[in-house]
Parts: sequence; C-alpha cells; structure tokens
Amino acid sequence: MSAGMPPERRAQPSAIAFLRLFVFCFAIALGVSWIVSSFMLSDQTPRIDPSAVPRQVTARGDLAEDEKSTIELFESASPSVVFITTTALSRRSMNVNPVEIPAGAGSGFVWDEKGHLVTNYHVIRDVEQGNGGRAIVTFADHTSHEARVLGGSPDNDLAVLQLVDPQNATLIPIRVGESKNLKVGQKTFAIGNPFGFDQTLTTGVISGLGRSIRSESGQPINDLIQTDAAINPGNSGGPLLDSSGLLIGVNTAIYSPSGAYSGIGLAIPVDTVNAVTTEILRTGKVSKPYLGVALLPASAVAQLNLQGALIGEVVEGSPAANAGLQPTIVTEQGLDQMGDVIIAVDGKPVTNHSDVVSQLIQHKVGDTIQVTIIRGAGTDKPEKLDVDVTLSEAH
Repeated sequence: MSAGMPPERRAQPSAIAFLRLFVFCFAIALGVSWIVSSFMLSDQTPRIDPSAVPRQVTARGDLAEDEKSTIELFESASPSVVFITTTALSRRSMNVNPVEIPAGAGSGFVWDEKGHLVTNYHVIRDVEQGNGGRAIVTFADHTSHEARVLGGSPDNDLAVLQLVDPQNATLIPIRVGESKNLKVGQKTFAIGNPFGFDQTLTTGVISGLGRSIRSESGQPINDLIQTDAAINPGNSGGPLLDSSGLLIGVNTAIYSPSGAYSGIGLAIPVDTVNAVTTEILRTGKVSKPYLGVALLPASAVAQLNLQGALIGEVVEGSPAANAGLQPTIVTEQGLDQMGDVIIAVDGKPVTNHSDVVSQLIQHKVGDTIQVTIIRGAGTDKPEKLDVDVTLSEAH
C-alpha cells in the first residue's frame, strides 16, 4: 500500500438496494399468501354429488311396553275428546246488524251416545248467558257440529252440551272411572286442544289431592286433583285419564302467576263430574241444597286415622248450624276444638269432600238427610252420632 493512500473500504449496500430487496420479499410473501388462500377457499366451496343416495335406514327394535300402552290409551280415548269453540254476537259502530265474533275455546268429551258432551262452565259461559252466540264442536275426525247448552253449574265449573243433530256425529263415549281411591304418584294423561292444537296428549303424575280454587261463581271448588301433566289454555274441559284410559277428572285450571303452564294443573274429580252431570241431564240444572259447612283437606282427616270429611267451618244460621254440627276451632295458641268428622250421609260412606257433594246433589231443597259424624275425634272419648239436617236453598 502506497503511503498517503486512504485505507481500502468494503463496499456497503445503499438504501435503495435495501428498499428494492424489501419490496421483492413482500411481493413474494403476498403471492404465496394469495395462492394458499385461494386453495383453502376453493376447498371449502360446497360441491354437489350427483351420485348421492339416501342413507340406509337402521331398523329399530320394538317399542317399549310403556310406549305401547300410551299409544293404545291415546288411540282409544282421543275419539271421545272434542274441541269446542264459542261465538258471541257483537254490535259494532256504524253497523246496526250484530256480528258473530269468536268468544272462546276449550276442550270437552263425549258423555253418552245421545249427543251429550261435558266441558267446563267457563268454556261456554258466554253462550250459556244468552248473548246469542253458538257453540261449535269439532270431533277427532275433523267434522264440526253445532251444540246447545243443556245446563251448567258455575259452582262446580261444569256444563253439559247437547248436539243439535247427534245422528250425524260419531259418538264414542269416554270410559268413566272413579276418583275417591286415587293416590299421589299415579300416572295421568291429559288430552285436549291447547292453543288450538287439537288432539294433544300430555303425561304426568298425580302431584297432590284435595286442592281448592274459586269457581266462576266465587264459591270454592274443593278436593281437586293436582297434576304435572302439561295443561295450557285450551285444555280446559278436557279429560284427565288414568293409566287404564279411564276418566278420573276434568282439567279446569292451571296455577301460574304468568298464565302459562308452570307445572301445576288442576282437575275436577270424576266422582263430582259424574254426580253433577247426572243432575244436569235429569233436570237441566244443578239444584243447590245447602248444608252450610266448609270441609278441610283429606290430609287433615288422615292424621286422625279416620276416613271421612272434617268440618272446618259451620256457617251461622245454616242447616248445619241449626242441626248442631261443630266446626274446627283454631286459636293463636293452637287447636282448641276438633270439628265433627262426617263419615256417612244417609248411610252411605263418606271418604272425602266429593262424597258429600255426590250425596247432596241427589237431594232437593227441603229434604232431610241423616249425617253420621264422629265427634271428639282425636280425643280419648270419640263419639259416633247420627244428626238429621234439613237442607235449605243455597244462596
């Protein structure tokens, strides 16, 4: 190296060369990304398969025995269940002629081959009150027939309809059971028309017995069946069946703060239904012989190891009060007096409230009945007495 010459320098890439290299690498990366994305997207595009054939069906085994029983029950009972719609006449502004408008809907069932149908009173209330409306009954075969109200009992929320032309209807009466021997835990089956969906089956169990609600007239309906079989608007008046397909109750209400099904449905026991329906068929109405007692739930009697109906209250001035029947008295300190337990009416055993109702509606105002009671139940000296009670008119 000659003296005075600057030392040799290594060549350095310029900024422009760096930029060119970066652009080149970015372009390659972008291209590779586009190729990969295109491949992936094209792989996800739906493709038809001209050779596709239906999947082979896997043969299933026989239905379970409980399924067979439920199907058989529905097929046997459903032809007896009907869908009831009611109309009312309404006068609208600027129109002097009344217009027929929908009023309500519910369920019901065939009672006999003469064309009588049973439903809830509140289902046909508008028609029964004489506002010019009609009741249209639709059967399981989808034929519709007009019906008239033969009679109703607001106190029991029950009514009987009569087909105008029963000869043209397929009448398959429902099979009637009894309710006095029901047990909590028994299976229940409800058939009805919730929200207009006809011939709907729901299942459950008896959740409780001896429930009470207020009827259309404001009077209490006692000894109701509680079930968790789904009951919704439109089920009212439909049958509640046991596992043999026998009628054990008439679905009447749900207990729900919102008005929708919440797991608590209530049904009028068939023993009451049978007695009330028979009275309406005989007279066109339910006479109201009045005893004047309020009976406590069956569970209260069970604690006494007795079968009967325990008197909770006796109305002042009533036939029961005049005959000397005694109520249950509870003070702030506890039970002060156990009321009389009704164990028979006219010699016929009483096991619950329905038995008392069944006996009363077989009598007229002014009849004298013999009420057999246990007085002093739960004490050391219970006494069996026969008390004559003269029935008066219910108000």
